[in-house]
Amino acid sequence: MTVTTRKQQIEAMLADEPNDPELRYMLAMEYVSEGDDAGAVRCFRELIAAVPAYPPAYHQGGRALQRLNRIEEAREILKQGIPIALGKGDQHAAGEMQELLDYLE
Repeated sequence: MTVTTRKQQIEAMLADEPNDPELRYMLAMEYVSEGDDAGAVRCFRELIAAVPAYPPAYHQGGRALQRLNRIEEAREILKQGIPIALGKGDQHAAGEMQELLDYLE
């Protein structure tokens, strides 16, 4: 019997729906859960390239970059994400990103 991991299930769903931002986000968070922040950053960057107006990708991407001690990259992704969150009326996400940005500066 073959056991399919959650990550494999998400990857299979993404094969059918490659532009689904929620699936892309869930895959990136699976990498985070596994402690693979480099893999997570790759997924967050792919998500941002495919769906630039998805604020959680910027926030979690910044956090993953912070954990990798890639602070300047973390600052940059957060600076990109804050106006996107504000443009979508998502004050909460913008505030969380600003708080992390302030901490990193």
